[in-house]
Amino acid sequence: MELIRGIHNIRDKHHGCVLTIGNFDGVHLGHREVIKGLLRDAKALNLPSTVMIFEPQPQEFFRKEQAPARLTRLRDKLALLAKLGVERVICVSFNAKFANYEAQDFVRQVLIEKLGVKALTVGDDFRFGHDRAGDFTLLKRIGEQANMAVKNTDSFKKANARVSSTAIRTALKDGKLEQAKDMLGHDYAISGRVIHGWKKGRELGFPTANVALKRQVCPLSGVFAVQVDIAGRQVYGVANVGNKPTFNGTRALLEVHLFDFEESIYGQFIEVKLKHKLRDEQKFNGLDELVQQIQHDVIAAKQFFTLSTNAERSESL
Repeated sequence: MELIRGIHNIRDKHHGCVLTIGNFDGVHLGHREVIKGLLRDAKALNLPSTVMIFEPQPQEFFRKEQAPARLTRLRDKLALLAKLGVERVICVSFNAKFANYEAQDFVRQVLIEKLGVKALTVGDDFRFGHDRAGDFTLLKRIGEQANMAVKNTDSFKKANARVSSTAIRTALKDGKLEQAKDMLGHDYAISGRVIHGWKKGRELGFPTANVALKRQVCPLSGVFAVQVDIAGRQVYGVANVGNKPTFNGTRALLEVHLFDFEESIYGQFIEVKLKHKLRDEQKFNGLDELVQQIQHDVIAAKQFFTLSTNAERSESL
């Protein structure tokens, strides 16, 4: 998959494509319906399937710390889009200049003149341009003049409920990981490189692999039973997502204690799938109380995986 960073890097060779535009946060089942329409158009017109996304996401630009929690970082989003078969992604820098782009100018100058879009697929709630003045009606009107077909994909529904990033955030915040998984189409996961931490876990007898949460807001917090992918190997463990209140921490962090694992993996990229929420994050009165609770968490996580494995074996019989 080709990644184009910024409108200024669009070249003549990129003229002529089918396109969809949006945040695609989480690349959930609703987004996948949009991508399916995009791929059908690409095949029918024999043109590259192209997705335009924004970094940061618009609400992160406008609302900063008050923006909704991000479900996927850019790297994970690109990997998910590539897996779906998207040929090209244009990552637009969402800054003050872009935010003030007039909707009609964006359509004519970027979509038609630069990209030569022949078919555009957008979600039913898509809005764009200065003061969010652009909508499906505007796209349809200009599209008819420029020979650009514009389609509106109705919101994908599962169990009569609209699948959306907002609904997934709510499920994650409430600890309903299975509900979130049903809407995402996969386990909710956090990925990143293992960094050096405070080494407090090692001192307490529970060494951890730490991943910085480089996002303004995290969609969940607490202690979870997790499955971790380390260079293709699957390892189970227990993880804490939060600010380490017992140590008066202020920076959000993912800490994973891996079962029966003693290798050094600093600097390695890992993917942590959150399988089951054990409890909320809490502040303890002292280290002895914290260690005792971690011991309970490890036992609870191992029991969860034992029960899950047994259930899978029963279903396969």
